[in-house]
Amino acid sequence: MWPLFRFTAFAFAVLLAVAPAAAQNPTLTIYTYDSFAGEYGPGPGLEAAYEKVCACDVNFVGTDSSIGALRRVQLEGATTSADIVLGLDTSFAGEARATGLFAPHGLTFPRTVIPWTDTEFTPIDQGYFAFVYDKRKVPNPPTSFEELIAMPESFKIVLEDPRSDTPGLGLVLWIKAAYGDHAAEIWKGLKPHIRTMARGWSDAYYGVFLKGEADMVLSYTTSPAVHIILENDPNYGDAIFSEGHYPQIEIAGILKTSKNADLARQFLSWLTTPEAQTIIATTNYMYPVALGATLPEAFGSPPEKVLTLDEAAITANKAAWIEEALAAIR
Repeated sequence: MWPLFRFTAFAFAVLLAVAPAAAQNPTLTIYTYDSFAGEYGPGPGLEAAYEKVCACDVNFVGTDSSIGALRRVQLEGATTSADIVLGLDTSFAGEARATGLFAPHGLTFPRTVIPWTDTEFTPIDQGYFAFVYDKRKVPNPPTSFEELIAMPESFKIVLEDPRSDTPGLGLVLWIKAAYGDHAAEIWKGLKPHIRTMARGWSDAYYGVFLKGEADMVLSYTTSPAVHIILENDPNYGDAIFSEGHYPQIEIAGILKTSKNADLARQFLSWLTTPEAQTIIATTNYMYPVALGATLPEAFGSPPEKVLTLDEAAITANKAAWIEEALAAIR
């Protein structure tokens, strides 16, 4: 007969071997752009807040851009681990919709500050494209595209490439919405003022503008708030144009291949709560899309005049409009 302790150890080992493994929380995987997922972006705050109210783990995966996130999902196909793609905007919604990758979300948004009826994509945040300038260097900024064109040739701006960057595409749509068939003329007028066309926003803003190599940079009306809040620096402004400003509404969608579709749906609904909208607004420096968020005073008010274009028109003509702009400045 075995000693009692040896029998007890053997029995315990058998129990461990046959006992089912403890259930693990499901992981909600979200593909987005790097700055959203990064240390100073909304990702960490949203992850910590949502994991307190769900029996789940939230995993933000950053890529070079929101378009890059979509391309990654397209390449991975049915093997992708992503449940959600987040950070595309409405100017790219038609192309994303045409991939057939996204499932209907089945949600309604009665508390959004803009009417929302899209059945595949949900709103995350919104902003408005604008030229940002240093008040010490540019005390009297232009107040329209025509005034900008009339500035001395030495007055330089830095733009982003519309083929690779959201603000770059935003400028193409902004000028097209404001000037229609005369858009190419505006681009030709801007040509002498373009210091460079950077591949992305970070390269333009940090790599050129903040180094003093351009007088204005294409960014957002909320960009000056970043300097005020993070740096206590009130010396940056956004030039309000009389033509109006073009909006960017960032969106998210649930993939048809998601193994956690119900959890993904609950998360996207939660993103429009005051708690989530406040986190997004104060770390992504965009305006909320739903009521109840708390904003710092530095955000100011959105532009009064907002321009729009139809999604179908954007999807059908985007490539031609980009080529029209690039041809005018070559």
